[in-house]
Amino acid sequence: MRGDTLRSDAGMTTSEYAMGTIAACAFAAVLYKVVTSGAVSGALQSVIGKALDAQF
Repeated sequence: MRGDTLRSDAGMTTSEYAMGTIAACAFAAVLYKVVTSGAVSGALQSVIGKALDAQF
């Protein structure tokens, strides 16, 4: 019983780090595909163009 109270499970294990890294890379790949798609790219160009043409 006493040994159980001294053990700390704080932090992630190596396998949890690996899964977290894989998930982050997959999310980054999906985000890259979305941002570089035609519709999003056109919308971003439109927003930037309107911002640059704004009257001050």
